[in-house]
Amino acid sequence: MLICYFGCVLSEFKATKLLFFWQDPQPACRLSLVFEIPIIPEAMETIAMLDTIGVGDMVLLDPLTEDTLMKNLEERFHHKEIYTYIGNVVISVNPYQPLPIYSEATVEEYRNCNFFAVKPHIYAIADDAYRSLREQDKDQCVLITGESGAGKTEASKLVMSYVAAVCGKGEQVNRVKEQLLQSNPVLEAFGNAKTIRNDNSSRFGKYMDIEFDFKGDPLGGVISNYLLEKSRVVHHVEGERNFHIFYQLLFGASDQLLRQLKLNRDCSFYGYLNNKKSPTVQGVDDASNFRAVQDAMHTIGFSPSEVTAVLEVVAVVLKLGNVQLGEQFQASGTEACGIQDDRAMREICQLIQLDETILEQALCSRTVEAHQEKVLTALTVSQGYCARDALAKNIYNRLFNWLVNKINENIKVETTERKKVMGVLDIYGFEIFQDNSFEQFIINYCNEKLQQIFILMTLKEEQEEYVREGITWTPVDFFDNTIICNLIEDSKGGILAMLDEECLRPGVVNETTFLNKLNQVFAKHQHYESRTTQNAKRIMDASMSANCFRIHHYAGKVTYNVTGFIEKNNDLLFRDLSQAMWKAKHELLHSLFPEGDPQKVSLKRPPTAGSQFKVSVVNLMKNLYSKNPNYIRCIKPNETKQPNVFIDPLVRTQVRYLGLLENVRVRRAGYAYRQRYEPCLERYKLLCKETWPKWNGRASLPIDPKELAYGHTKIFIRMPRTLFDLEERRQKRLGELATLIQATFRAWKCRKSYQQIRKSQIMISAWYRGHMVRCRLVHIRYTRKEYKKYFRSGASKCIANFIYKRLVQKFFLNLRNNLPSMSPIDHAWPPAPHLFLTDANKELKKIFHHWRCKKYRDQLPPQRKEILQDKLCASELFRGKKSLYPISLPQPFQGDYLGLKENSRYRKLHSAADGKLVMADSVKKVNRGNGKTSSRLLILTKSHVILADSKAAQPKTVITLSDVDSVSVSRYTDGLFVLHIRESSTAASRGDFLLISDHLIELVARLHQTVLEATKQKLKLHVADEFLVKFKQSNITVKMVESTKKQSTIPVCQKKGSHRMEVLVY
Repeated sequence: MLICYFGCVLSEFKATKLLFFWQDPQPACRLSLVFEIPIIPEAMETIAMLDTIGVGDMVLLDPLTEDTLMKNLEERFHHKEIYTYIGNVVISVNPYQPLPIYSEATVEEYRNCNFFAVKPHIYAIADDAYRSLREQDKDQCVLITGESGAGKTEASKLVMSYVAAVCGKGEQVNRVKEQLLQSNPVLEAFGNAKTIRNDNSSRFGKYMDIEFDFKGDPLGGVISNYLLEKSRVVHHVEGERNFHIFYQLLFGASDQLLRQLKLNRDCSFYGYLNNKKSPTVQGVDDASNFRAVQDAMHTIGFSPSEVTAVLEVVAVVLKLGNVQLGEQFQASGTEACGIQDDRAMREICQLIQLDETILEQALCSRTVEAHQEKVLTALTVSQGYCARDALAKNIYNRLFNWLVNKINENIKVETTERKKVMGVLDIYGFEIFQDNSFEQFIINYCNEKLQQIFILMTLKEEQEEYVREGITWTPVDFFDNTIICNLIEDSKGGILAMLDEECLRPGVVNETTFLNKLNQVFAKHQHYESRTTQNAKRIMDASMSANCFRIHHYAGKVTYNVTGFIEKNNDLLFRDLSQAMWKAKHELLHSLFPEGDPQKVSLKRPPTAGSQFKVSVVNLMKNLYSKNPNYIRCIKPNETKQPNVFIDPLVRTQVRYLGLLENVRVRRAGYAYRQRYEPCLERYKLLCKETWPKWNGRASLPIDPKELAYGHTKIFIRMPRTLFDLEERRQKRLGELATLIQATFRAWKCRKSYQQIRKSQIMISAWYRGHMVRCRLVHIRYTRKEYKKYFRSGASKCIANFIYKRLVQKFFLNLRNNLPSMSPIDHAWPPAPHLFLTDANKELKKIFHHWRCKKYRDQLPPQRKEILQDKLCASELFRGKKSLYPISLPQPFQGDYLGLKENSRYRKLHSAADGKLVMADSVKKVNRGNGKTSSRLLILTKSHVILADSKAAQPKTVITLSDVDSVSVSRYTDGLFVLHIRESSTAASRGDFLLISDHLIELVARLHQTVLEATKQKLKLHVADEFLVKFKQSNITVKMVESTKKQSTIPVCQKKGSHRMEVLVY
């Protein structure tokens, strides 16, 4: 799908044809392609749908300056046109008022739309991403970035609602869509809060992966949350509120529910909610929102008992803020603290079903382990309040994580089939406050990483691709914020790494030592400054206090107060508090503190908050890099959240740090569309008869050459109007092809109908003709019965016998003239002409073959007969059993391989054979002790087996054939065999013989024949991979081991212990 479009000016369009030229980059297979379609001016009428207020796509701004860009944004903003394009990037300016541009009719207008053929809208990029996922099978992600209060949360909800509206229908699909949409109000209630800049500010990062099937229907999703601002639970600045759920619960819960939770409807009654200003927000109905949250939790799959348990935990957090501590002194005079008002403590313990003394001791004291001894240390009042607040923050943070996991359990995808994924990122925006602490530092670090993605994927990669493809253009300079990311996240010398190092360092650790270390390491870093570095450069800055440092972010300079950095990064909770919560009988609260189990106490220090967040950000970046990005850049027009107010300096600052001007310049200098040659041909080949349905090697589609550029692997098209024409023509052609398919189907259906009618007619005709023939047969039988006396009584039998004899005679005459050759291996034979002659034909073939074989044997000389007899014996013994047998087939059996008669060295051996020589060969005898081999001469006579020394040619061992019990061989191609001697024989004292022969098949076959002649008994042959060999003192098991690497032609014998030998064969 073509998604990288640009806006265009119709009046300048003069091209009349489009030309593609493709040449394969591989020199070995140069191919060229040119195809041509004339451009019809009417095809560009869809562009007329673009609005005329300002410029909808800022690529078309003329002249392009920061002032014209700002003027265009302001003009469109005042006319309620809050969306503007930069290529395929959507710029969204927060209107701070509801607009009538999100109706069902608007959804239908943007459904399957051409990206640039309609007014700029967030629905356009949502539709583009969804169609790319569904039709091109590309995973997508929608990156929504901007300052806090710029409208990111609302933008993410609009994207999700649009996708839910345009995807498939059905009971299961609707249920999944409803669950995905209803997760938003639940997470907003527990994770969003009113800030000075935003009435519904996300105080956590959320990334949702929505998973679709191959049809584009939603199957479920997975939500990832990042760094909830849990410090807001115990403290928020004047003019802000705590998390929404606290106010929604107090204002929206029934009186009965409040009594059950032991809560008071007055917000000022609770220390964590106490604020001088009104707790309500103009235009926000907390009561109705609470009912919406309850309905949403029910829709997602929360049971009533789980909802009640969640609200009880929320009530516990509220009441912890009312626990008041007073100063006390122990007997030793040491300062301690104690509970002043028992009411709040009692109500908390009643809600969580815990003994009051356990919780009081956990809040007012701390157990310290030293040298395997436990010491109970009393806490001061300030330490007690810190412990109370840490417990409240941890309970709420763990409750929020539990909610996210519970939602994931209900919306997760059960199927294992491959899924398509669309990710939506809604994460806190860049924050610059009067007092910036650890939370702002972490949030701004995340925004730096998101800006890095935008730089790499839209600006840097855009330029690098043109260079890589060899396209000539003017480079655009832009700021690369990698240096800032490294300043924060470098694993060895980054700020986060040094903060972790300070947290883990023994001794006195405070923010001062941490700041001094930063000043020392980054003294000359161009994006870092502090009071110390300014003094070194003789710069006077009254706004920089001694306990602060400043980072020059891409969005501007931010001054961070290091107070609380180490405490917030450690994020530690006393073990006493964890164990107290684990002892509570409240099922949900008990499950939130698994480390409180005394049986599972771990002394390992938990990872710091900074390191955890850094790992989460790295994983998020990997996830985003794996998907096709779609950008929505949100801009805040004013600080007071007023509609129709556009503050130029504020917006201009955001435009600068978002790099919008550089983005426009890159898009203007580049090309609207780029694609590899093969997919481009694949998409548009249906537009030309030379390429559809099969490319014949050449076709043409001319266009103005200025509109095209040819890269090494891709084709580039400059203006989007050309693509509009191509897409319009493709859609039109698809309609034509659909019509052709329908026509073909109708023709096929008519043809099938005709064939069915014809088949029925043939069947009816056949039945009718059969009926007529049967009627005629009845008539003939009747006539024959009447006139039977006039016919000879045996005529039919006589005729049948005559025909039978004639057919048999003809069969024999034909067989005589077509007999096969006299070769025994010729299997040709004339087929039987008639079915009744089949059996006779088979018997004749068998008789002829036997006669032919006898004729062949009769003409053989005696010596040849004897050789074939030996081969036949070898076949009966080894065929299908030993791999060496097929190799031995073409080798003739010689018998005497030593030349006993001709060689004078073997005169004694020849005389020992006494004229009864059967076979003489050289063999290898395997030493039973170490597996080594030695040469021997084997003489087989009609009565003995003689083993002689190969050097002296003297008989060493003489074995009578009756003493030979059996022979064992392997199934491989080796020549190893064992000559087994009968235990009762005189030769048994020497044991069995393990020998190797190059003529094993012939040797065993001749030995078998000789034993049969001498003893009238067949020689037993064992073919196995493992067999037992009996020697003098002991028995040895010989195991054949197959080796893939051939090292020698002779099997290698290796002794394995005293009773085992392995033979490597190949």
